[in-house]
Amino acid sequence: MQSDSDPVVAISTAPGRGAIGIVRVSGRGLGPILEGVLGPASAALVPRRARFARFLDDRGEALDEGLALWFPAPDSYTGEDMLELQGHGGPAVLRLVLQRCLQAGAPVGARIAQPGEFTRRAFLNGRLDLAQAEAVADLVEAGSARAARGAMRSLRGDFSAACDELARELTSLRALVEASLDFPEEEIDFLREADARARLSRARMALAETLARARRGAVLREGLRVVLVGEPNVGKSSLLNALAGEDAALVSEYPGTTRDRIERRIEVSGIPLHVVDTAGLRATEDPVERLGIERTIAAAREADLVLEMVVDGAPASPPPSGGAPEGPVRLRVVNKIDLGGHAPGEQDGAIYLSARTGAGIDALRARLLQAAGWGADTGTEDEYLARARHLHALERATARLDAAVVHADAGTGSLELLAEELRLASDALSEVTGMPGADGLLGVIFAEFCIGK
Repeated sequence: MQSDSDPVVAISTAPGRGAIGIVRVSGRGLGPILEGVLGPASAALVPRRARFARFLDDRGEALDEGLALWFPAPDSYTGEDMLELQGHGGPAVLRLVLQRCLQAGAPVGARIAQPGEFTRRAFLNGRLDLAQAEAVADLVEAGSARAARGAMRSLRGDFSAACDELARELTSLRALVEASLDFPEEEIDFLREADARARLSRARMALAETLARARRGAVLREGLRVVLVGEPNVGKSSLLNALAGEDAALVSEYPGTTRDRIERRIEVSGIPLHVVDTAGLRATEDPVERLGIERTIAAAREADLVLEMVVDGAPASPPPSGGAPEGPVRLRVVNKIDLGGHAPGEQDGAIYLSARTGAGIDALRARLLQAAGWGADTGTEDEYLARARHLHALERATARLDAAVVHADAGTGSLELLAEELRLASDALSEVTGMPGADGLLGVIFAEFCIGK
């Protein structure tokens, strides 16, 4: 039966050949592995100091040579004893070193690490909270410099600290409410004297800012899905090419050229966008084109933003959607202004541009950024790279705080409900870091008030 303290071994560098390859070992009782793989050199290891060594097989023959680093618990990535062997990056030699670590560690139950097990152990041993552990994977997978910086902010604990600080403030406020309920004979208006209503309002504003930063971070992680829809020959493929900076889609004067979805990932000021060109919407008897139109409708349903394209001079009504839902955010884009005569830019909520000449494309990019959460008043890079579960927890906390504000305004008759909403909001925030923890409410009350004096 596997244990969370069994020594685990893995090749930690990417598959393939490279200049350097790393084999990592973590767990309890690593002595046999150190002695078996490093021989006499294991006795000379100094914690957190690299030492040149030969990596030996069971006969004492050298398999490879490189640097050995020893990290005794608890001062290691996982919080356990850890050994890193940094040798040459050939797949064959790395497998030999890996197998030798398993062989030497057989008496203490060494095994191959499961996916993400080193980071999971770091979480279980309190080295990382859950949001930080998830940020490790997000940092590795980051598709842009901005996403990498957002992941690093989450990894170093900025996101967790913001949520923990809010949770502590809500617990403190709940302590005030409970004190008012439990000790009415004291004739002390705890809530008024502690300015609880203003503190609740400030907490609500801080939560809104944290949620906004997390939403922007979620876009950095996942990208904004933008779908181009409209009648044939309105210039959807030309606009995709203009945004992508390449001929990603076939452009033709003949209608119905695009029969299927064409998707390209682009970046606007470091923000990833998945732009999807679709089949033109029109009545047709062509079964292949009808299938393409059905896929257009499906793509619109999945979109974060739908760009409804028309030609300059066309009627003001949106193009037929064939049943596309009203849910996604929609932006009207008027193309071919080089033929229609309108000036480029935003007018009456629509973007006027020419995909052929590029006029007005910058205005569209600005609106795309705004749709992704970056407006003119958005600060510099401050995003927390967030996941759907983080957003769900923050949104539930927001709903609970909104309800708490209502109960606070209702007066003393709703204090029990106010306390419960504060508890639920705090619990939702705790889900971000994955630390359910104890209530701690009684301790807060004793620390902040002279009860029973």
